[in-house]
Amino acid sequence: MITDIIVDGLLAAVAAIGFGSFSYPPRRAFKYIGLLGAVGHALRYTLMAHAGLDIATSSFCASLCIGFLALLFGRMSRCPLTVLYIPALLPMIPGMYAYRSVFALVKLMQSLNDYAMSEKYINLFIVNMTVAVSVIFLLAVGATLVLFLFPNKAYTMTRRRQVA
Repeated sequence: MITDIIVDGLLAAVAAIGFGSFSYPPRRAFKYIGLLGAVGHALRYTLMAHAGLDIATSSFCASLCIGFLALLFGRMSRCPLTVLYIPALLPMIPGMYAYRSVFALVKLMQSLNDYAMSEKYINLFIVNMTVAVSVIFLLAVGATLVLFLFPNKAYTMTRRRQVA
């Protein structure tokens, strides 16, 4: 159980660092990006596998955790929050659900003459697209909620003085 959580976190850290490298953050930010990705994905995995939560709720909790930790790590690394939390969130995008929804849409277009198969594929499309959109929306809401809760801290993170 603990080994699975650690492996999940390590793989997510590698993915987050890889995603972070596309935007050329400062070198000092990579360790925080990896740590945020590991903690967030491991938390989501733990909530789904051991607490029985669904993927959307688990993703929201994990992204909220990433947002709060990014606030702390942003101060330490003197990097904006978005530099830290966006690459950490990307490994949690539900790619299989998005793929399955597009696949169901293609199969739907291929079976328009068969009503039974069309009904099956439209249902698959709706279910998978609903999950994918819900998870992506909750990932964004959870991480950016910190910006709305602490706007002064988020703004002054890379500056020396506080804003009035």
